[in-house]
Amino acid sequence: MTQYVATSPGLYPLPDWSKEQLQDLKGNQREDLIDGTESQEIESVYAEVREELIARQQEAELDRIVEGQGRWDDFIAHPLAVHDSVETRGIVRYYNNNNFYREPVVTDELTFDGDVAAELDKASDHVGAGLQGVLPGPYSLADLATDDYYGDEDEFLAAIAEFLAGELDAFEGVETVFLLEPSLVENPFENDRGEQVSTAVDTVASATDADVVVFPYWGALEEHVYAHLLDADFEALGFDLIADHDSNVYNAQEYGTTDDVALGIVDGKNTLVEDAETVRERIEWFEGQTPSEEYGTVYATANVELSYLPVSKFEQKLDALGEATRQEVVA
Repeated sequence: MTQYVATSPGLYPLPDWSKEQLQDLKGNQREDLIDGTESQEIESVYAEVREELIARQQEAELDRIVEGQGRWDDFIAHPLAVHDSVETRGIVRYYNNNNFYREPVVTDELTFDGDVAAELDKASDHVGAGLQGVLPGPYSLADLATDDYYGDEDEFLAAIAEFLAGELDAFEGVETVFLLEPSLVENPFENDRGEQVSTAVDTVASATDADVVVFPYWGALEEHVYAHLLDADFEALGFDLIADHDSNVYNAQEYGTTDDVALGIVDGKNTLVEDAETVRERIEWFEGQTPSEEYGTVYATANVELSYLPVSKFEQKLDALGEATRQEVVA
């Protein structure tokens, strides 16, 4: 029997009350932030944000609870942006939208940092079962960064993968990990790099006993990318059914998929709120179109990060996911 799991890719919008506080505090402590440190006042605000975001997911009865990534001003480039071996330089457009991040330039060896694990450790104080980690996938993080140290594209990708594996190895108590891989869609690799990319994903996914979901988004994977990605060993592949449902279903029909899947079926950029019935219909449609007789687990999620939404709409979308996937409803 298929298990339906309500979750999200994280990166939530900050609660309205926190934005002005953080803006004022960061403006007054700009030098500390450039040096990669945060004051006790800033940490206190983020702690309250974390607690609120977790409580809201629990209220929505999500099956997997993320930390919320309130500190991730640089989106999924964050794990590099806070690293001692990385310089953050100019402002760069984040994929093809009106959001921006600081360019992370790797200037020295990428050693263990532990920033994301520390966030999860703080989140675990408020979460019982169902804690979910969120990390960029190795291909996307390498794509968003600039290499000023390793000097070779494949060596840089391997170094990013080893770095992420070390960060993931420090996660404690997580049941699921989402590896966010939008660059696999937005900037696909050439066919001759397929083995290197598959190996990089393997390196990260093998660093944990938790279930790993590789989650591409902003569209569908090109066929050669999809085929190479399936050569890696992870539990669930994601499909952005909002941006391109036909091509995603074609890939699953043509090449098969993992035993578990993650379906991006709630629009993380559109303020129109889906109801629970619509969410269920989208799950049933995918199941009916794809060749698997029965998936082990279907993760029902937003198709992209949720920080693009107003807080009220973000909260309503969490509610829809939670309601749509309650076992007594879908059984």
